[in-house]
Amino acid sequence: MSCAEPHALAGLCEFVQNHPRLFVLSGAGISTDSGIPGYRDADGRWNRSPPVLLQDFLRSEPVRRRYWARSLVGWPIVAGASPNAAHHALARLETAGRLQQLVTQNVDGLHLRAGNSQVIELHGNLDRVVCLDCGRDYPRASIQQTLEAENPDFVTALQSPAADGDADIQCRDIDAFRVPSCTCCGGTLKPGVVFFGEGVPRDRVDAAMKSLEQADAMLVIGSSLMVYSGFRFCALAAERRQPIAAINLGRTRADHLFVLKVERPCADALASLVGQLPSGRGSARPGAEFSA
Repeated sequence: MSCAEPHALAGLCEFVQNHPRLFVLSGAGISTDSGIPGYRDADGRWNRSPPVLLQDFLRSEPVRRRYWARSLVGWPIVAGASPNAAHHALARLETAGRLQQLVTQNVDGLHLRAGNSQVIELHGNLDRVVCLDCGRDYPRASIQQTLEAENPDFVTALQSPAADGDADIQCRDIDAFRVPSCTCCGGTLKPGVVFFGEGVPRDRVDAAMKSLEQADAMLVIGSSLMVYSGFRFCALAAERRQPIAAINLGRTRADHLFVLKVERPCADALASLVGQLPSGRGSARPGAEFSA
């Protein structure tokens, strides 16, 4: 059910207090206050054309040129982003022992930068690039240097940022764009993230599923759950009769499974939650266990 003010945050606070072993799943909506756009609108529809599919990236040089041209101007936005109040609130919940596992669908690394340690990055991290032929691993920052050096005309092509290090760029001669290749073997480079149409590595899924089994409840933050890789955790929790709450603006694929839904911005809701939680479990003094 969706709660209106002033009961929404009180309900969320009670939910967290009643379920000390919390499994949290975060999505793009938690990073929008850090300046990283989300994928979908309030109805779960794409805000823009869908991202590149894995098979298209692998088989088509023009698609790889398009991807890397947009990434050249979009990645610095992610690299320069800072964790917002929502990320910091989750780090404090972990420190306070109220968060058993954090699973994120995001590839921006902001949960780790905020201080969370119990993080499964379901879809990987943009910070790394891998050669699909020899397996060599590169820091994304070093690939950025190569991209900028070999494609100076594209450096200033930003029109508007898009989700996950992508960007809409002004019309340029994409055919002239030079795609980076492995300095070891000349092979194809791919960002260290799960593309649409690509399976999530089994070890990450298994680790997340195992943690969900041990949890008291699940909290979804900033995700429409339209992608099955995230929705499946809600489906499993519901099957096991584990209660699910959500903080999300707009419709999600799992609305019918929630016992509580808070329709407020993630940073606002989580900062308020941390401020309302008592010191320890059962103490009446608000927020003491979360003091700096």
